[in-house]
Amino acid sequence: MSHASEYGRQPLVLLVEDDPQDALIVEELLEDSGLSVRLEWARSVDEARRALVRLRPQCVLLDLGLPDAYEFSALSAVIEEAGDAAVVVLTGLAEEQAGLAAVTAGAQDYLVKGRVEAEWLGRTLRYAMQRKQAEQAAVALHAERVRAKENERLERGLLPTPLLQSMPIEVASRYRPSRGSATLGGDFFDVVESDDKAVHALIGDVCGHGPDEAALGVCLRIAWRALVLSGVTGAALLRRLERILEAERPGADIFVTLSTLVLEPDQRTVRIWRAGHPGMLLHDGDTVSLAEPEPSLALGLPVEADWHQDVLELPKGGGLTLYTDGLFERRLPGAPPRWLGEEGLLELAQRHAHLDGEGFLDALLADVEEVTAPDAPADDLAVVHLRWRERA
Repeated sequence: MSHASEYGRQPLVLLVEDDPQDALIVEELLEDSGLSVRLEWARSVDEARRALVRLRPQCVLLDLGLPDAYEFSALSAVIEEAGDAAVVVLTGLAEEQAGLAAVTAGAQDYLVKGRVEAEWLGRTLRYAMQRKQAEQAAVALHAERVRAKENERLERGLLPTPLLQSMPIEVASRYRPSRGSATLGGDFFDVVESDDKAVHALIGDVCGHGPDEAALGVCLRIAWRALVLSGVTGAALLRRLERILEAERPGADIFVTLSTLVLEPDQRTVRIWRAGHPGMLLHDGDTVSLAEPEPSLALGLPVEADWHQDVLELPKGGGLTLYTDGLFERRLPGAPPRWLGEEGLLELAQRHAHLDGEGFLDALLADVEEVTAPDAPADDLAVVHLRWRERA
């Protein structure tokens, strides 16, 4: 059975009916209905399952009284395999209540054999397909709203408000999800001031993408804040974070790069521990340079690591910009493939060294987007700018 005209654009209707006479009646009614469709015929539930997988119809017209079905088992089997297809059930004259029950069980509509006219059949199938599309749109909208709420909760955990008390430090930060993705990744940061007036900062990146990585980033960020406020710093802090990572990560292949640093109250000395993470930008008045403290291994690798402290001297009124690799691991236009890299990032940063923290980050991110190939994938990125305010 097939209506051949406009074959590629016609919706496909799968008729599941064991009675050849009833199947012929349905075909004739469809021909007279004004609804242009292709019709395929399956004679049993088992045959219908195979046809649903193979043909992916837009609508299924299902006889509930199949010989290999019991009560609503045929409907359950068809709905399970139907995917995006609308389902309209056929019942006997004495079984109209079964049609109503089928709609309650998930069918889009029902028809009673012996009472179906051509126009009515066409209208029922058309409305059933439209109703199925509306249901799918509603489900997709609900899922998107749930995802947006989940992203909002994860974002609050990944990107906290700095916890500062009295030290004269400016903090600016930005986060960008991966290009084309609505889901947060595993980039995270934090800034807190401890009771001894030291300012502690963190930036990190969980390998991979998705809600699991984002949740792990939240876990590590909160653990870092709690440990720092409890007086734990340096290599001891990283060892404890690694233990938490190994306990919480979804798989043994997940690792984390991060840098944690302490800006001392003298406003000149910065102590840094760098676990597999990229370098940072050092600001000195209207100049910017690339600082790369001594690196050590990332957290979570199957190798015992020893994280070393490095000390950086800040110029008066100087600052730092910390970032994840999504800021510079970007492909540039043209061939052969070229990458921005940290040296290319530095060139862009030097254009805007005279700006304050907020302006600097906005200008730098705009330049990074401008020079990046528009069709190239872009990773999540987080960037934090820290700068001492001049005392009056």
